[in-house]
Amino acid sequence: MEQIRVIKNSKIVKSIFLALIGTVVLAVSSKIKIPFYPVPMTMQTFVVLLIGIVFGWRLGLATISLYLFEGIIGLPVFSGTPEKGIGLVYFTGPTMGYLIGFFFATYFAGTLNFNDNFAVKFIKLTFSVSFIYVLGVLWLGTLIGWDKPLFKLGVQPFLLAELFKILILVVSLNSLKKLNKIIIK
Repeated sequence: MEQIRVIKNSKIVKSIFLALIGTVVLAVSSKIKIPFYPVPMTMQTFVVLLIGIVFGWRLGLATISLYLFEGIIGLPVFSGTPEKGIGLVYFTGPTMGYLIGFFFATYFAGTLNFNDNFAVKFIKLTFSVSFIYVLGVLWLGTLIGWDKPLFKLGVQPFLLAELFKILILVVSLNSLKKLNKIIIK
């Protein structure tokens, strides 16, 4: 009986440790700006999908929840913080829909089966990341008005960078799934 308790406790400690590491990687990925056309690229959406693939949907959602909690309480983990504000005020700004979309992207990246050919893997990852942009534009429209060119403001500048990131993930998927099996043991 004691052995079972020790194993359960070690799994909980391991999960907490992995979630904390995931939030650190996600925060760092939000701060790095890579020169790209038409806007600088961060690797944040890449890491969101990566967390789903490597951690699986349960630990992935726990990691995203912890990351958002860290940002809401004022830690400067979001892209643009602390320069553009911190905490709940920043969270409820123009990027809130995109941040909430992280949940869906992580969930689908963590649940979808990627034992397919290149094109199907690409489509599945595109489907996963699309929730970030759909929810982002819905919130943006609510915040700034539906009469604005929302697609041009909230999606179009990022499409080329997303294509690049998804291609990197598709090429890396076999290795990432192996990493998933090691981590989630």
